[in-house]
Amino acid sequence: MKSRGDVAVNGRVVPRTTCPHRHVSAELAITPRVSVVLPVLNEAANLPHVFASLPAWVDEIVLVDGGSTDDTISVALRLQPEVKVTVQPGVGKGDALLAGFGVCSGDIIVTIDGDGSTDGRELVRFVSALAAGADFVKGSRFVSGGGSDDLTFSRRLGNRLFSVLVNHMFGTRFSDLCYGYNAFWSKHLPVLAIDCSGFEVEALMHIRAAVAGLSIQEVPSFERARIHGASNLRIVRDGCRILALILRERLASRSRRAAGDHKPMVPGQAPGDLAEGTPRVTVAGPSPDGAGGQAAVPVQNSRGGCGPGQRGQ
Repeated sequence: MKSRGDVAVNGRVVPRTTCPHRHVSAELAITPRVSVVLPVLNEAANLPHVFASLPAWVDEIVLVDGGSTDDTISVALRLQPEVKVTVQPGVGKGDALLAGFGVCSGDIIVTIDGDGSTDGRELVRFVSALAAGADFVKGSRFVSGGGSDDLTFSRRLGNRLFSVLVNHMFGTRFSDLCYGYNAFWSKHLPVLAIDCSGFEVEALMHIRAAVAGLSIQEVPSFERARIHGASNLRIVRDGCRILALILRERLASRSRRAAGDHKPMVPGQAPGDLAEGTPRVTVAGPSPDGAGGQAAVPVQNSRGGCGPGQRGQ
């Protein structure tokens, strides 16, 4: 039985420690470790669907429990004995993500939802965009290839209004501000500096990534309807929190600029270079699903083997 510490090479299961890179698709091979953070609250019935969608090349699953009263934790451990379980100290999605980020060991962090609405099979799009040079990748239900079976009229309208407001205030071009499917290099956690506890955390991460001048890319994502249970989102309450957050971040940004801190207000025009010490990424051919441009290190031969690919000239 293959664990998340092993990889398949030419039909053989070998320890991941012996393989400097692993293929996540026919076109993409990576060396960075990938952590998936999964905030949950009474999602025992949904976890089998969520875990089944996650690719085998994910190195670490961090399940953050918000005080479930069902069998969420035991179901998670039965499905994946290596899952890293932590209990959030407070309440709310922002608090849960902060707790999860604190125990992640991966070079890449991906956030998904525990209700079955986000599809783990889309992870390759996010990782491909990071491989192509992006610092932060956000899923969008409103770009070509994206969509939703779960958005009500009021949620769609609110998201649209908040996106327009943020784009006007911060010079961004976000098509989907309030969506929880995101991926980024873990080295950027200090820039995000999460300090909110609720569903507004997604807007916070997107705004702060933009204000810091990170290279941000949107990739299409399809949101499925929650499989079991009821959503914890409260439209009016959480909408007010998101609006308050946007105004707060705008005031903070203006204060920094007035004080002479002229950080870029818009994501960089070109993909950011990988900093020294950041794991390199290898790609053979174009990124899958149209998720990204050129990769950090081209591989001339993508077939089999554990050896590193040859670099392009």
